[in-house]
Amino acid sequence: MEDEKYIQFEAYLANELSEVEQEAFENQLKNDADFNEAFQTYKSLNQFLDYKFNNEDASAAFKTNLEGISNTYFNKEEASAEKPKSFNFYKYAVAACVVALLGFFVLNQFSTPTFSDFNNYDTISLTVRGENDDLLNTAETAFNTKDFVKAEEAFSALLKLDETNAEYKLYKAISNIELSHFETAEALLNEVKNGNSVYKNKAIWYLGLSQLKQENFKACIAILKTIPEDAEDYKRAQKLIKKLD
Repeated sequence: MEDEKYIQFEAYLANELSEVEQEAFENQLKNDADFNEAFQTYKSLNQFLDYKFNNEDASAAFKTNLEGISNTYFNKEEASAEKPKSFNFYKYAVAACVVALLGFFVLNQFSTPTFSDFNNYDTISLTVRGENDDLLNTAETAFNTKDFVKAEEAFSALLKLDETNAEYKLYKAISNIELSHFETAEALLNEVKNGNSVYKNKAIWYLGLSQLKQENFKACIAILKTIPEDAEDYKRAQKLIKKLD
């Protein structure tokens, strides 16, 4: 059974197998590719769980949850003779947790990223410019509260007053991506990208995200690869490229 295999993995990592058992285990690692792959996956997940939970204040609550998971898997029978006597509760719990979380972990680590993974925007603060204060406040508030219909209208009105403002173009473009008005958004972003404003590289990032939302993954990768190393979003772009490539 799978749970028994994970117990064996944990016992090996904890040096709780006899010499004979350890030798048999290591021979199986050498000769059984599927077994070896499963062990390497388990070891990686085990290290992840140790890092994530053993050094945090949430450890106690985590172990409480593990008790419930452990009972599901290991309270079928006492069967203590078939399991190492020194194999304490925590070791059982870690093994059980890996069984329970394996699918969830793999899904989150290796699933295709989506636009919703990246649309958590920083709060914007627009410069107050006298007679346009009300309109600027409307645009700022609408964007920050994710009312993108109202934000798009406000930034459109602002651009009628200041047609070359790259900041307004950027936020109008983002609002249009959120509204799935991709053609409008990308036209604005290309204008900003081809200009000389401080928003030039930010426009490239959002051009990539526009393609991501449309699930045009090859186009997204190609665009993100043009972001220079000194850009604010360079590292995020590289991580996204790796997940998509």
